[in-house]
Amino acid sequence: MDFLIVSILIYLLVTVIRLDGRVRGMKYVIYQLADKTGVPDKPINKELRELISEGQDVQAVKKVRETLGLSLVEAKQYIDALKSGEK
Repeated sequence: MDFLIVSILIYLLVTVIRLDGRVRGMKYVIYQLADKTGVPDKPINKELRELISEGQDVQAVKKVRETLGLSLVEAKQYIDALKSGEK
């Protein structure tokens, strides 16, 4: 009986983690579409620019990963693009 409960809990945890990743991915796509259609700047970019101006690049990368669900490399590229004025 205990094995069954543990198995169900593990299955539910894995499912929730997978769904969370999918939602973050969808948010990223939405932000990209908004960028291409000329929708005003993403609200997250203001906060990221503040972190960058304070020299907190690592915190900015962390915030991008949490908010947009990007990989470490993608988040670093996103921050670099903000720093260079491309976003």
